[in-house]
This record gives sequence, structure tokens and C-alpha cells, in this order.
Amino acid sequence: MIHQYKNNGYNIVLDVCSGSVHVVDDLVYDVIALYKECNTQEIIEKLPQYTPEEIQEACEELAILEEQGQLFTEDVYKDAIVDFKKRKTVVKALCLHIAHDCNLACKYCFAGEGEYHGDRSLMSYEVGKKALDFLIANSGNRVNLEVDFFGGEPLMNFQVVKDLVAYGRSREQECNKRFRFTLTTNGVLLNDEVMEFANREMANVVLSIDGRREVHDRMRPTRNGKGSYDLILDKFKKMAESRNQTNYYVRGTFTHYNLDFSEDVLHLADLGFRQISAEPVVATEDAPYAIREEDLPQLFEEYDRLAKQMVEREKAGQGFQFFHFMIDLTGGPCLYKRLSGCGSGTEYLAVTPWGDLYPCHQFVGMEDFRLGNVDTGITKTEVVDEFKLCNVYAKDKCRDCFARFYCSGGCAANSYNFHGNLLDAYEVGCELERKRVECAIMIKAALEEGE
Repeated sequence: MIHQYKNNGYNIVLDVCSGSVHVVDDLVYDVIALYKECNTQEIIEKLPQYTPEEIQEACEELAILEEQGQLFTEDVYKDAIVDFKKRKTVVKALCLHIAHDCNLACKYCFAGEGEYHGDRSLMSYEVGKKALDFLIANSGNRVNLEVDFFGGEPLMNFQVVKDLVAYGRSREQECNKRFRFTLTTNGVLLNDEVMEFANREMANVVLSIDGRREVHDRMRPTRNGKGSYDLILDKFKKMAESRNQTNYYVRGTFTHYNLDFSEDVLHLADLGFRQISAEPVVATEDAPYAIREEDLPQLFEEYDRLAKQMVEREKAGQGFQFFHFMIDLTGGPCLYKRLSGCGSGTEYLAVTPWGDLYPCHQFVGMEDFRLGNVDTGITKTEVVDEFKLCNVYAKDKCRDCFARFYCSGGCAANSYNFHGNLLDAYEVGCELERKRVECAIMIKAALEEGE
């Protein structure tokens, strides 16, 4: 399977199953579109704008690439999926809901202003300790374990965060484990003490900011309805600089209200941030801020504009990283990750303040997806088995999608929330993912051309 497209002046051909990317001229681009269905003489007849000699030479070059496994390659991954549901998995990551409470009132919050439509609870040290013990006990021979302190707003329970990090570190040597802790924060409670601790203990920090002041304040007000942009901006700048502009992200969410989201990304870049993420909001169409199908053409243009700007800035020595354009075109992740994605419900679990286990943070509060708790461990193994089955070959909408090995089938929670089925797909998200992959490949091609 190949995917052909034009972007910012480049003719790009992606060989989906090998991952090979080819930047070609108009002649080769046009010939490739006919190569598998027509013989050389038929191609000559269909493309009179080129000479027979040019087309003959192009066909010979394509035959060499096909022989070398760089074009029109067969899908060798589908055979690996046969016993996918029976594969052995271990838990390698936890999302600790250290606080089901928040000091902001973000309008798009899937967690209902931090409380996940339940009690405003803080995780106790005892529950968190059991969660880390559960992770150690269920991680098999895996050495590197990941724990994200999440909310709500985790800094509302900062002492427990510190205590749990200390406990995790105390167990590393005896258990032959290494914890990689991360923190996601809205920044309201960020101060020098937190920064010093995070810089010492957190492998990554996610800082939530949506972009321009008016965009951010519209969707991320404080509890009294005032904007939060001015409360956090200088602290985020200081945090990013204190980490040498690495191992952090400023992460925004764009909505129907700021379809020109590239302006927000560039605003953050102009402020000096070098690690930036901007996620499309996921919401049902009755929400006024939801992204709709009719918004897609403008969003595609915004991704194209952003990609072009990133190339120009990189060449001018002012480059920055944009999370959704960071794809590996050389090797990619392991086979299972390419086929099944984030590992939610199997390798990755969320833990509520009272110790219940869910497939990920977006399933918290859905009783059918409560897998167990930190005392009993996983008791709904049949639900885990359903998540094991989630892969690009089990989803009809993924099988023939050129981006399937980059998104790995998309988000199971989005699929369930929109269709009531783990094996479906959130169409708007799929369209945006395909566009991001195209832009990411174009950026790589443009920058390599300039080397």
C-alpha cells in the first residue's frame, strides 16, 4: 500500500508497510499512480505530457525500489496479529489521580472540573503507596516503570506527591526497578519549591496553557471566573528555562473557538517555549466549543501553515518541537505498539484517589470499566482481554488507513465515547491524525533537503 500526496510544493510517496518515504518529481509521482494497474505502454499512452523514454526510465527505477522492499511492500504485520489477544502483558505505567479536585474551572474538562463527576477527593499516601506496590508486583521483568501524577490539579496534593516519589525511590534498588515520574499541572500553585522538586525528580512536566491570552482565558478561567493566563505565564517560562528547554511540554487544547490554532502554537513559540503540544478538543457536537466535520478544511490549512512556519524557523535557527509532528520515520516503536497503541487497559492503568483501577483516565467513573482496585488487583480480566484485542487489524476503519502504524488505531476512549465500541474510531480525530502525519513527513523532507 502506498499513499501519495502533495504538500507545500513537495510530491511525497509513503510506502505504508515499510515506512519508506520518497520525495519525487512530477513524472515519477504520476507514474507511480498508474504503475501497479498498467504496463509501461499503457502508462505512456495515459501520460502524453512525458516522453516514452522518460516513462520507461521511471518504471525501471520503480522496479528497483520495489525489489529492494521500499515500494509496494506487502503487509507483514497482519500475520503477527493472530494470537494478539493471548499475548502476555505486564503493567508498566500508572496514571495516579492524586487529586480529584481543581482550582480552575476549564469549560472543556472531561473530568468535570477535576472531580470526574464524583467526590472531590485527594489520594492518601496509603492508597498511593499501594498503587506503586501494585505496579512493582505486576510489572514482571520490566525495569523501567512510569508514573504520572495527574488530576484535577495534582499540586493541590503536593505533599503526597513528594511522599510517593520518596517511597518509589526507596524501593528501586531492592526491586530492580527505575521509576520515571511525570507531573501534569495547570501552574496556579507552581512555585520555587515545586520547580526545584520537579527538576530533581520529574522526568517530564506538562504545563497546561492554551496559547494567546484571550484564547486561554476563555476556556481556562479560575473558580471566580477570571482568566488564569497572567497567573501562570511567567511561572511556565521560568519552569521551561530551569529545565533547559527540554523534558517538558506546554500543552494546549484548541476548540471551535480558535480554529486558527496555529496562531496559538506560534504565540507560545514566540514566548520562548521550545516544546509545544496543541490537542484538538474531543467533545460531542452539542458542545458549542466542539470541533465539527465542517471545521476540518480550516484545520487542515492551519496544520499546513504551522508545518511551513516550522520549516522556516528551523532553517533560521529558531526551531521548536511540536508534539504531533514528531514521528519516527526510521524505525518506529516496537511491533505491538505500532499495532495497538498506548496500552490502555493492559500495560497502562489509571488509579483513582480511593484506589480503583481503570483502563485510562478517560474511563474513570464508568462502572463497566472498573477493573479492580489496588487491594484486590485486576478482577475484571475479561475487560482487559477486550483491550488486548484493540489493534489496527481489529478495526474496520483502520485496516486500509495509511496512518495506521503512526496512530496505532487511535484512542479507545474516544471510540467508546462516540460509538459505544472499543473497536470503532473517532472520525474527526482520524482526519486530523492523517493530516498531521502528512505534515510531519513534509517537514522531514524539507529539512533533509536543506542539509
